[in-house]
Amino acid sequence: MAQKERLEQIEQMIREEKRVTVTDLSDRLGVTPETIRRDLEKLEDKQLLTRTYGGAVLRQGNVPEKVSFQYREKTNVEAKHVIAQLAAGQVPANASIGCDASSTSMEFLNVLKDRSDVLVLTNSAKAIQDLDSYEFRLLSTGGYVNTQSYSMQGGTARNLIQEYYLDQIFMSCKGIGYDGGIFDSHELEIDMKKSMLEQGGKRYLLVDHMKFGNVGFTKLANLRQMDVVITDRKPSVEWMDLFEKNGLQVLYPKED
Repeated sequence: MAQKERLEQIEQMIREEKRVTVTDLSDRLGVTPETIRRDLEKLEDKQLLTRTYGGAVLRQGNVPEKVSFQYREKTNVEAKHVIAQLAAGQVPANASIGCDASSTSMEFLNVLKDRSDVLVLTNSAKAIQDLDSYEFRLLSTGGYVNTQSYSMQGGTARNLIQEYYLDQIFMSCKGIGYDGGIFDSHELEIDMKKSMLEQGGKRYLLVDHMKFGNVGFTKLANLRQMDVVITDRKPSVEWMDLFEKNGLQVLYPKED
């Protein structure tokens, strides 16, 4: 992994988790503790964090509690593209699909943009902005626009979702807990995701490997409520066992 990508991932983790340890980062990123210490020193120079014994903490007042869409769409770009390519390969002809407003789902729609046979229902305001680049038919939920998450929320959006049955649902999250819980941070956005899950056939969770073991403020669902996990690299044996225990199919890039 290139240093630039590694620094971006550490930056994302410290913003979301507020506290990190050298040992955990070393295990998750697959580099030595010495490399992590040098990375933390660089990020401290940027005044993002304060190093502590064995790790670092987010510098108070640095960022809002809930990370903006503009920030999220610029992080882990390569992983999101890998996941999006795999997800697009799961969409059959003439499918009706639902997507949340996550940055990973927006990358998925970008990969899917030439599929004129597909109908997409989403609460994403970003999808409306990108409408001119899509060949598929786009159905918007409408509703109150959250300018931080670029999503449409509230009763209007929820009522519209409940009017349709969708062949497939694609959504992302902040993280998956070791207990099988699926977590996110935006409470109102979670409300939209829960409504969409109730209206779908096959349910796909789009989640990069950095989110394994993360938890958020609010629980969205349990793994057993999903059908397929799509991720950017092969999960560890422990995670594969957890997915199998919950009856999930796991899709990831195959090694050459």
